[in-house]
Amino acid sequence: MFDYKIINNPGFKIDENIVKTIFNNINELETRKLNGTLNIVFVDEKTIQNLNSRYRHKDSVTDVLSFNYYFEFDWLTSENIAGELVFCEEKIKSQGIEYELWEEKEFYKLLIHSVFHIIWYDHMVDEDFEIMSKKEETIWNKIYWK
Repeated sequence: MFDYKIINNPGFKIDENIVKTIFNNINELETRKLNGTLNIVFVDEKTIQNLNSRYRHKDSVTDVLSFNYYFEFDWLTSENIAGELVFCEEKIKSQGIEYELWEEKEFYKLLIHSVFHIIWYDHMVDEDFEIMSKKEETIWNKIYWK
């Protein structure tokens, strides 16, 4: 199972138990081994826009960027950085208000989504979008609709 390390804390509360539950649930859904550590980083709008422009060639602010460093994770140890999840704190706050989830739940929703990107799920094609969305919904429902 992936370990994670929060590199810098955001201006909102993160419940470590919910984060661990998210990682546990993703691990249970996946048949492949998910070893290594994911760094969780919070940045401002300017930084994420620069990263989005540089790595995705999209000159806009986005909510989260997922950077995976391996195709397979089975041989990694917790000392290996498997990937990084870069979140825009301002975007989390504004989307949390817009979607009426508030910032903490918006973060959890984006965390689930971004970890699936780390393990090579995508939503560029409708069929892939459906698979990814169903897995995200399964985890969300396990956490909030027990």
